[in-house]
Parts: sequence; structure tokens; C-alpha cells
Amino acid sequence: MTRDEVMKALESMGSEQTRKIFFRHGAKEPLFGVKVGDLKKIQKKVRKDHELAIELYDTGNSDAMYLAGLIADEDQIKKSTLDDWAKKASWYMISEYTVPWIAADSPHGLAMGQKWIRSNQENIASAGWATLSSVLSVTDNELLDMGYFSERLDEVREKIHSAANRVRYTMNGFVIAVGSYCPDLAQKAMNVARNIGKVDVNLGETACKVPLASDYIAKIIKSGRAGKKRKMARC
Repeated sequence: MTRDEVMKALESMGSEQTRKIFFRHGAKEPLFGVKVGDLKKIQKKVRKDHELAIELYDTGNSDAMYLAGLIADEDQIKKSTLDDWAKKASWYMISEYTVPWIAADSPHGLAMGQKWIRSNQENIASAGWATLSSVLSVTDNELLDMGYFSERLDEVREKIHSAANRVRYTMNGFVIAVGSYCPDLAQKAMNVARNIGKVDVNLGETACKVPLASDYIAKIIKSGRAGKKRKMARC
């Protein structure tokens, strides 16, 4: 499919009801309001098409940007492209899912996450913490520097309540990710989770809630899923 063909398909799949839902979650124009399930129908047809992914992301249309992350080739994407995508991510569905997922699936995930968490821009910093979480979800622990992630837990404990709104959310998610995927750091993650307690995040006009990290980690451990990795960050 060409970019124009995909954009026409997205427009036909969009609905005003979904647009309204996305706007309540912080979405920005332009967007058609396409459900993720419908985006995956196009993904199934296109599979991987890296050039098309670049073209779709550059449209600035939220639906097209999300789809771009699903069809991008993790082996072809460059650090410069990931930086560009992080800067252009206008709301959390893109900055905390699309961009971190493709970054973590690529060879550049750890480097980009480490870089982005130091940004003064909320969308980029939140993308950074989400990327580190996704890296933990797909990378063998033997290949990770647990000392680095231990230090980041200390940083979250010290800074989470004074961080920018969406950064608080992804920092909280990072604690959950460490507790869920890194058995050697699970107890420390639980201690940090208990220390930070409830994290307040403005989630807009939605019924969404910030998960209590300590409860979430406890459920993962109780279920026997602790340490089990994903095949891909994207889902």
C-alpha cells in the first residue's frame, strides 16, 4: 500500500466517537479516530514496510503515526529517526507506546532510553522511561547492567513526585517493569514502590488510574510471571 492509500483507509475507519475518546486522553489534531484493532488490520496487510512507516509518521496524523510504529523495521530504523519521532510525539499514545516500542525492539533501545530520560521536554523524558521499561521487557537480564537500573530506581525514588506529569506516570511504570522483569532487583523495586506510594498524575477527563506499583509487582510475583520476557515490545 502507498501512503495515500493508507491515509484513505484510515479516514474510512475513523469515527467521531473514537476521536472524542482520544481527545479526552490528550490527543492532538490531526487524527481520524481509528481504533487500534483496525490499525492492526492494516498492519497485517502491510506487514513491515519501513519506508512507508517513515512517510506515515511524517504526516503528523496520530493514527498514521501509531501505525508507523507497528510496521517499521526495527533493524533499519536509525537513532536519528528515533530522535525525530520522539520530538514529534504529541501525546502519550505515541510518546509512551509507539516510540518506546520500536526503540526497544531495535538495537538502539537502551542508548535512546538513557538519552531521552535526561530531556527537559516532558514527552521526550516520558518516552525515555517507557523505553527503558520496554528494554527490560524484551532483553535477557544477562545482557543488562543491573547496576544501572538499580541507580535509576534510586533516581525515581528521589524525583518522581517532583517530575513532570507524564514523566511521573512512566517513572512509576519503570518501577513496575524492574519488579516484573528483573528478579535480582525485584525486592529493591518493591521497596521503592512502597516508598513512593501513590503517584498523582493528571490523566485528563478519563476514568484511568495510575497503578499502585507495589500492588502490581506483588501480583506479578504471585502469578509466577516474574522474570518472563516478551518476544517483542510492540503488541
